[in-house]
Amino acid sequence: MNFLRFILGCFKIIFSGSRVYFAWLFFLLMMIIWGGSGYLNQLENGLIVTNMRDSVSWAFYIGNFTFLVGVAAAAVMLVIPAYIYDWKPIKEIVIFGEILAVCAVIMCISFIVVDIGNPQKFWHMLPGIGTMNWPASILTWDFFVLSTYFLVNLTVATYLLYCYFYKKHYNKSIVIPLVLFSIPMAVGIHTVTAFLYNALPARPFWNSALLAPRFLASAFCSGPAILIILFQILRKTTKFEIKDEAIFKIAELMVYAMFINLFFTIAELFKEFYSHTEHLLYWKYLYFGIGKNTELVVYAWSSIIMSIIAFVIFLVPKTRYNFFTLNLGAILIYSSVYIEKGITLIIPGFTPDTLGQIYVFVPSSTEIHTAVMIFSLGFLLFTFIVKIAIEIIFEGYSIDSLKIKKTKQYIDEKELTSINN
Repeated sequence: MNFLRFILGCFKIIFSGSRVYFAWLFFLLMMIIWGGSGYLNQLENGLIVTNMRDSVSWAFYIGNFTFLVGVAAAAVMLVIPAYIYDWKPIKEIVIFGEILAVCAVIMCISFIVVDIGNPQKFWHMLPGIGTMNWPASILTWDFFVLSTYFLVNLTVATYLLYCYFYKKHYNKSIVIPLVLFSIPMAVGIHTVTAFLYNALPARPFWNSALLAPRFLASAFCSGPAILIILFQILRKTTKFEIKDEAIFKIAELMVYAMFINLFFTIAELFKEFYSHTEHLLYWKYLYFGIGKNTELVVYAWSSIIMSIIAFVIFLVPKTRYNFFTLNLGAILIYSSVYIEKGITLIIPGFTPDTLGQIYVFVPSSTEIHTAVMIFSLGFLLFTFIVKIAIEIIFEGYSIDSLKIKKTKQYIDEKELTSINN
């Protein structure tokens, strides 16, 4: 019964707000409808309406999936200083990292669903239920760790909001073990995702032991970049309270991740170009092109340049503590990682194909529509949960608020009845 009242309170929060809030919801709903038209086209005609072919069988959908796994894993960047080192300024906002993780995992799984074509095949991915060759299938393991990570973060976030709603102290024996368990799970979701790639011996571009560490390092750059900008927006538009030192500490932690990410990239490039094996062909296509096929060159170099600029911005205290340059760096590192995961990771692994042919992949309108639908759904869910968290934690919305409203409504109705009589 208490939990139902909590859910009722959450719905009341969702359906109340300013004009700007409802305008944002309307925009997201329009994007969902617009994007959904493309996905309906895919459901009706099959994956042939996408530009994925035998030569490039993973593309835009899986690129977004891989990027979002990193965003989900980035919650650990708040969890570690908050609960391992008990740093209070971040401990007060760690729930937003968990909310981001929940929404990111939902979008991840959504991209898997649209990529397999017929959504009715999705049940085959469920361990022990479907026919995905469990436990040998890496994809099934990936779905398993993603689902576990999702449930852990959802449980923690829901329980904390429930306690705030009823103005109770949370039980540390429940929260702390789950939060600590989420740390290896955050590492696990991106590690297993990396195994999806480097476990394919026919794709030498991905056959690197550094792939999993690179995935983690880049993840700890992109996810916190989103949170840095989000916290500033919430601080200006709501009663959300966050100290500058918390934002600057997140930025400081990102410096280490950026350095490791750049170091791993340089180490990978040195190994490939210095050894000069036949596998160098894929790296040449990525960074210099093959003949007239230079489609990815601008993206590859843009990603590296943006990553270096962002690293310098975050490394120098003067620019790291300036919000203009800090936000610029956050946008640059976010864009760099998105290009790396969404474009320069997938396509070169398939190009040239096993026959030496170069298939130039460009996302079809159907793929773009579908991606917009999924991202809009994720943003909508994220908006709802963040609004609930802001109202309950920082604006004092609780069970007492509902009781006061009901009492006031009862008094108003009683007065109206007496006046009519």
